[in-house]
Amino acid sequence: MSEVAPPPGALLRPAKLEDRYQLESGLAYISGSQALVRLLLNQSTRDRAAGLNTGGFVSGYRGSPLSGLDQTLWSIQKLLKEKQIEFIPGLNEDLAATACWGTQQLMQHPEEATVDGVFAMWYGKGPGVDRSADALKHANAAGTSPHGGALVLAADDHTAKSSSFAHQSEQLLVASFIPILYPSNVQEYLDYGIHGWAMSRASGLWVALKCVGDIVETTSIAEVDPFRVECRPPEDFKPTEDVHIRWPDVWATQEPRIVRTKLPLALSYCRANGLNRIVAKGTGSRIGIIAGGKPYNDVREALELLGISEQDMAARGIALLKLGMVWPLEPQIIREFSQGLDEIFVVEEKRALIEQQVKDILYPLAASGEKAPQVVGKSSGGLQCAEFEIPHEHRLLRGDSELGPVDIAAALQARLHAAGMDACQALPFTSEKGKLLAPLMRTPYFCSGCPHSSSTKVPAGSRATAGIGCHYMANWMDRRTESYTHMGGEGAPWVGQSRFSKRPHMFANMGDGTFFHSGSLSIRQAVAAKTPMTFKVLFNDATALTGGQPHDGPLTVPMLTQLLHAEGVTHVVVVSDDVEKYKGHEAAFAPGTTFHHRRDLDAVQRELRELPFVTALVYDQTCAAEKRRRRKRNNYPDPQVRYIINPEVCEGCGDCTAKSNCVSIEPLETQLGRKRQINQSSCNKDYSCADGFCPSFVAVEGGTLRKKPVDSGTDFDGDPAAWPEPAHPQLPALHTSYAVLVNGIGGTGVLTIGNILGMAAHLQGLHCSVMDMAGLAQKGGAVWSHVRIAASAEDVHAPRIPDAAADALIGGDLVVSAHPDSISRLKSDCRAIVNTNVSPTSDFQRNRDFSMPNEALWATIEQACAEKNLAKIPAHDIAVRYCGDSVYANMILLGAAWQAGQVPLSHDALCRAIELNGQAVAANLRAFKIGRQYVSAPERLVAKPAAVVQWVPRADKEDVQQLMQDRYARLVAYQGNSYAQQYESFLGTVRSSGAAKPGGYEQAVAKNLFKLMAYKDEYEVARLHSSAELRKLIESQFDGEYKIGFSLAPPLFARRGSDGLPRKKLYGGWMASAFEVLAKLKFLRGTLFDPFGYTHERRTERALIEEYMQGIQATIPFIAAKQKECLELARIPEQIRGFGHVKLQAIEEARERQRALLAEITGKDLPSMTQRHRLQGAAS
Repeated sequence: MSEVAPPPGALLRPAKLEDRYQLESGLAYISGSQALVRLLLNQSTRDRAAGLNTGGFVSGYRGSPLSGLDQTLWSIQKLLKEKQIEFIPGLNEDLAATACWGTQQLMQHPEEATVDGVFAMWYGKGPGVDRSADALKHANAAGTSPHGGALVLAADDHTAKSSSFAHQSEQLLVASFIPILYPSNVQEYLDYGIHGWAMSRASGLWVALKCVGDIVETTSIAEVDPFRVECRPPEDFKPTEDVHIRWPDVWATQEPRIVRTKLPLALSYCRANGLNRIVAKGTGSRIGIIAGGKPYNDVREALELLGISEQDMAARGIALLKLGMVWPLEPQIIREFSQGLDEIFVVEEKRALIEQQVKDILYPLAASGEKAPQVVGKSSGGLQCAEFEIPHEHRLLRGDSELGPVDIAAALQARLHAAGMDACQALPFTSEKGKLLAPLMRTPYFCSGCPHSSSTKVPAGSRATAGIGCHYMANWMDRRTESYTHMGGEGAPWVGQSRFSKRPHMFANMGDGTFFHSGSLSIRQAVAAKTPMTFKVLFNDATALTGGQPHDGPLTVPMLTQLLHAEGVTHVVVVSDDVEKYKGHEAAFAPGTTFHHRRDLDAVQRELRELPFVTALVYDQTCAAEKRRRRKRNNYPDPQVRYIINPEVCEGCGDCTAKSNCVSIEPLETQLGRKRQINQSSCNKDYSCADGFCPSFVAVEGGTLRKKPVDSGTDFDGDPAAWPEPAHPQLPALHTSYAVLVNGIGGTGVLTIGNILGMAAHLQGLHCSVMDMAGLAQKGGAVWSHVRIAASAEDVHAPRIPDAAADALIGGDLVVSAHPDSISRLKSDCRAIVNTNVSPTSDFQRNRDFSMPNEALWATIEQACAEKNLAKIPAHDIAVRYCGDSVYANMILLGAAWQAGQVPLSHDALCRAIELNGQAVAANLRAFKIGRQYVSAPERLVAKPAAVVQWVPRADKEDVQQLMQDRYARLVAYQGNSYAQQYESFLGTVRSSGAAKPGGYEQAVAKNLFKLMAYKDEYEVARLHSSAELRKLIESQFDGEYKIGFSLAPPLFARRGSDGLPRKKLYGGWMASAFEVLAKLKFLRGTLFDPFGYTHERRTERALIEEYMQGIQATIPFIAAKQKECLELARIPEQIRGFGHVKLQAIEEARERQRALLAEITGKDLPSMTQRHRLQGAAS
């Protein structure tokens, strides 16, 4: 056992972030993507040391898990240029592969070359490998140059975590005759990459490096010495012909050259360099395991779960072969490994590639009568059937997803049992934790202010198809959007479908990046086929889904319209949130282009769908996440206006959410029910929420978000960061490895916490791996960081924390903490710190009355984690109150976890890692200390909750008398004593009736009669907007000098939009004075001199009061027999919310339900309240 904490005065390892690229040798803390970039530098260094003047060339197309590789390359452009390494992103994958092919053709004209050769690197995810098959096959057939070489980074998403289909690239690479290397860790990216280029140069073949998320997205400690690897040339196979690229070249000779010479050379290189190696084998070994890449790590982890160490394997009758090259499989080591074994167990994910090769190699032995082991993998032994015929009961390892250590351990245990080798410990994950169902899932959603929140809407009666990009998420929203295609096929399905459909028109969403990649061909197809449809090209000015990269070439909105026009789209419209920017530049656009504000999107689309040909709508609005990134870098306009919602005016109707679809609109629970608030930390200043037909929106211009607590009356000026340093805790000790699972919501800094832990471990001289699991998490989905810390690299196998292996949980989000992917990882004695403040899920955007099942979420965690080991911390609350921004919540949790003794790293190492991270260092160190203070003195830290989301269940058990007193006082303020007495009198009548009322009935009547009587007319809105409470609300959120304004649509002055509805306008601070005057005129309410009282809305609101009272009185005699129905009737006004047309629509629906309930309760078929109101109006 080794203690983690260094002795007093111990020095930390001298490390910096630049080590990953600049350190000449030694250990660096480096991610998979960064290692692939470092690989280029290492190859250049090796070539120069060998006397070669080579260049490097990188091209490809981004996609998970290599979505950030291009950004990593751009980040060190200067260093790459110094090494003569050129990075040119591909327009698409196949053109990138063709460009890489061109680098190998350079030496066909040596007199023109400026270098001795070019080592090329192509990258692409599974779909990119698919579409590039033709280019890869041709380029590989042509060959490589002697001092060049080509490396193919084939990135596979085995579970479709962030893809439209699960991928396994091996079969296509095999069909292209490209050898495949499969690294199992970050170190092997550096090692196998060097071997890949050396093999490519030696054999004339392109060589693939299979990349999966578990390795690419892992940050670990690796030896970066360029000369760490010795590349030996092929020794036992001497070619009789040159294998390199040449011209002229007879096409018909290329395939025989590959099969007879190049692939045998690759196998010889594999043997000479020991890319496949026997890890363990003894004379008594009976079962041999073969695995490579990620499955090899999982096998090692599975053996650990069974209590079998590497030292124990041979003695336990187990042999292990690690493959570095999975195709073609080198036969000599397979024959050597198989000798003396009874069975070979092949462990691989997805389709069987290795297993079939092993069988092919060993079949001649069995056919000749020699002893050969039984080979199992996808099916159990002795079963003679094709791959897809395997009966379920004989399936050993699934072939349709990824595998984990638990899957492999269970299968291996079964094989050991079948062989009579049961001497292994019971699996430690037999609890029911992994079977717990999540009470709620955090589904990815559009970011705050995302253009797609508006752009993907379609008119009633229309449909749209989705495509590749963030807008794909419209598929699971209420957008009448369905289906998708591969990248570049957007809209093409309608060309075939339209000929057999009654529907005359279809909208097809297409991202601007997709248009540039290949989507323009789909538009050309639709024009050629004369198919009536509208392409909605969503111009975000960035490739948002993969990290905000720019377009891979020049593309502007004017250029886009010109390109569309050139393709034959003669009717092009541009819709934007800012049409003023086009004035004076109309000549740059395609002929006939028209410009429209996004508020008119619905009307514009209605016009387009009536046209009998191909049309295009370019929706121009910069990606919200990219705006945020650019504003941090001070290279994008940052409006000085923020909106807040006056909760006293807000009705909780949700029209602001309907207009904006924005996740920064959050619930605010008040005494008067659920209202809305704006999360200023996540708001991206899109302002579409203010289009909601509601006068509660108040604009604050200038000032800054408050960073310090308003109430600073506690000790030390209320600043926990100024309190004395808490005593350092006793830190955990390392036995083998220590696992910390960090989780939360994408975009909140979860991955930063993981990497700070990893860097701190590196600084302390420990080994670590940090694997990030994000997918679409950056869109508000769930994200995890798997942190594993150990004294030695031998103690960490798979970077992903296995089931029942996490020692500590830092839960940044309650919903994600209750997710099966979190719960299943926890040890029975896991210590957990979880944030109690729960951010809304996307369910709230779809259902205004949705409430988070907090109790069920906590219950799920408590079933998996002992109550004594679970700490609940209001991290968001603390962050907003003491740091001014909820973004520091996760750092507060880290500080709390460390102070609670749950993190096996020193204080100095963590603080140094925070400094090295380089982002808001002082603020993050402060948040870390505040988290520590919470654990040390929780009772001092939070005096009252800050403005964060609080989920409050329906309260039906309040004291009725207190409730009436509260509402009575509010009605006095609303109108006066006489008006309030009417309320009190009616409630007295209801309460005095002797009928047996259902629970919550009197409370419901008290609340809802008040709601109807206190309708928010112009006088009331003016009173609430001129109140001291609004001033306090603004002061609690903003510092400095600021002005306020009000977003309003006055009924007598508002202009109407293309939809016929009133449009809101921002009125300046002078309205505050006008409100004060108007509020004093409330005595006019309901009189003949009330200018607003004659409107249809106000007359309807007054009528509702009488209708409600009559309905309650009419049903009291029936209340004992119809309790459920009478309670619902009493609650009917809860559904009446909003202002203007929003409220009137709600009234219509409420009246219909009220009529049905009255008929059901009384047994009389009464006219609807709407009809009654109209009759009363006619009679008067």
